[in-house]
Amino acid sequence: MTALHSTKTRGWRIDWRQVRVLYAREMRAGLRERTIVINSLLIPLLLYPLLLWIALNSMMFVQGQTEGVRSRLLIQQWPPGHRALHRAFERGEQFELLNPITIADPALGLTDGAVDAWVEFLPTEGTAAGLPGNFQVRLAFDGSRERSATARDRVSRVLHAYQAEWIEREAHALGLDPILWHRFSIATENVASDRQLGGFVLGLMLPLLFVVAVAMGCFYPAIDATAGERERGTWETLMTTAADRLSVAAAKYLFVASLGGLAGLLNLTALALTMKPIFGRLLEESGQNITFVVGWPAVPVIALGALLLGGFVAAGMLLFAAFARTFKEGQAMITPFFLAMVLPVLFVRTPGLEFTPAFGCVPVVNVGLMIRAALAGSTPWLPIAVTAVVSLVLIALCVRVGAFILQFEEVLLGSHGGLPAFFSRRVLGRAGTGDPVR
Repeated sequence: MTALHSTKTRGWRIDWRQVRVLYAREMRAGLRERTIVINSLLIPLLLYPLLLWIALNSMMFVQGQTEGVRSRLLIQQWPPGHRALHRAFERGEQFELLNPITIADPALGLTDGAVDAWVEFLPTEGTAAGLPGNFQVRLAFDGSRERSATARDRVSRVLHAYQAEWIEREAHALGLDPILWHRFSIATENVASDRQLGGFVLGLMLPLLFVVAVAMGCFYPAIDATAGERERGTWETLMTTAADRLSVAAAKYLFVASLGGLAGLLNLTALALTMKPIFGRLLEESGQNITFVVGWPAVPVIALGALLLGGFVAAGMLLFAAFARTFKEGQAMITPFFLAMVLPVLFVRTPGLEFTPAFGCVPVVNVGLMIRAALAGSTPWLPIAVTAVVSLVLIALCVRVGAFILQFEEVLLGSHGGLPAFFSRRVLGRAGTGDPVR
């Protein structure tokens, strides 16, 4: 039987001299760990730009393979008087015209994959039937197959192009001036500069990768600073020092937050510098010129976002990892929190989503929107202030709760059962009555 002991902290007062010494000790020990350096710093810095490059080139390769595949078309009942339309399909290098005699059931052919698209030219009905050469088109395809959807798009492009040519030819034969049947024309102009377009693209992509990088930067240090101490048997040695529990919690928190924020900044810098080479080939093929440049006014906002996000994620992960008895348990406990941090940021990619004070109250999402706004060249100071206040309050609460948890020797020694719920029932319940924990 072991009695429950606790060491009282001095309220909210922190001995920053103790924190400085402990923080230096945590940083030295953490940077000696190969797992922490590789997974927290090198992987976010090198792997994510490489994965983005591989994903983009793989997508372009698949798209190129798809463009080279000929669509198998089954065309029935060619419209009379439209030989040019027949030739457009026959000469199209992207089409393979099937013999209708060999396909007994066109619908079954679509389902089985023998036919990519089934086109029927039917006579028109009603008043349109009186127009010479008029017809209607029925295009059947299987939307669950990519080849069939591609065939639908190709056939639609040919039909729309032929429709425009046929209308123009018929109008010319009737002696109509183009202005009489064109009615009006549409001219579009993009007033956004190349730099503004680049900021828009960066704002859609980088916040998610930034959050992932910060979370990965905090993941292993948070486990090593808690469960790693238990596995190495160094918690008892650390607690024999003159430092109080709040200083220990603050030092460990600053260690994890520093690596998380550094990982986020390094990853964001690497991605911003490599976006042009990665997307260069795609931009050349599309004929667009986009400049990926992060303006200097955005740098302080991004740095603030790294501090706030790293601080919040580090506090949350340390809170969960504090209950882990082994490194494996720490990974299992932090993974749900990791996913809870990453999934909401997917909504940040929604175009048109504005960074408002209301969103500034939503953890993680507020930092993602703040960084997106900064990359787009906007600095809404009120939502930024709300984000900073909310994040700092949450960080302070998490650090305080972590220091409270570290008061109990059962948590330090890992004899509480390893689960937060078990700790709440076994330790906090007995602590409230003053009875010893057995």
